[in-house]
Amino acid sequence: MQTHGYAAYSKDTPLAPYRFERRALRPNDVAMEILYCGVCHSDLHTARNDWGKSQYPIVPGHEIVGRVTRVGAGVTRYKVGDHVAVGCMVDSCMECDLCQRGEEQLCRKGCTGTYGGRDRITQEPTQGGYSKHLVVREEFCLRVPEGLDLARAAPLLCAGITTWSPLRTWQAGPGSRVAVIGLGGLGHMAVKLAVGLGADVTVLSRSKDKEADALALGAHRLLVSADAEAMRAASSSFDLIIDTVPVRHSLKPYLPLLEIDGTLVLVGQIGPLDELSTVPLLFGRRRIAGSPIGGIRETQEMLDFCAERNILPDCEMIRMEQINEAFERMEKADVRYRFVIDMASLADSD
Repeated sequence: MQTHGYAAYSKDTPLAPYRFERRALRPNDVAMEILYCGVCHSDLHTARNDWGKSQYPIVPGHEIVGRVTRVGAGVTRYKVGDHVAVGCMVDSCMECDLCQRGEEQLCRKGCTGTYGGRDRITQEPTQGGYSKHLVVREEFCLRVPEGLDLARAAPLLCAGITTWSPLRTWQAGPGSRVAVIGLGGLGHMAVKLAVGLGADVTVLSRSKDKEADALALGAHRLLVSADAEAMRAASSSFDLIIDTVPVRHSLKPYLPLLEIDGTLVLVGQIGPLDELSTVPLLFGRRRIAGSPIGGIRETQEMLDFCAERNILPDCEMIRMEQINEAFERMEKADVRYRFVIDMASLADSD
């Protein structure tokens, strides 16, 4: 299948039009026309080779909502015309213990990324959602529930599931106290989902500047992390802290905020941590954990929950040719809270 999109050709050049070929349908494949694609901080890191693994040209995008255009002969879950979604992975071994229990993101042999991965059969590089079409294995295709706004649903496929998974793993709900560090693309979804689950939710921020935004998203309060007195008063206040900050920062101020047996979960930063004292961990039986995306079953659960509760990200719609400007703005945190590309604009921008 011939298709086109926008690709990074090197770490130093802007994304530009790119024509390439999707694989022919296998019996268990679904082909779709991409309608909307969210813009994730990981897209920016990959385009600029911040993690040292990018192979060019690469088409980013792993928050994908589309319409089925063809199905393989063995496909039973979807038909032409269905609205479907794809997140951060398009395949896994499907045989190991983790895949068998629905945690394909933790596949023992490594899951296949929607972009920047390698097809498990042909070893050709996978290309993402900044494009007109996608071909994906049926098992990694998600159903978009009726009533979920297609134009705003795309960021749920990464920002949504990345924050939903730790909320479910650590059983956030009525009676639990959740704090969220960072009020960006992931952070604002963590707030909405935690509130939707019935938790008491606090946003942690360096100043009061985002207090109105935090309350508007449903948070019950904002705690200023630069206010030493307020932080001391909040000692042992949270059962779960979700840290969504995507750059290196210190965890020291936040550990004393955890209740006994509380957990601070990293979902944003990927890289070295500053040196930590073990004192608050040992004497509070506290934990620092990491969490990636969730599995396919958990992602479908999240989509269904969001449709039922009308929980959607706050989005700014852009055209495909605005992607480089969007990257620049994202670096400055100049977006509230997620860019989404209207892929109908791709034909005009190519």
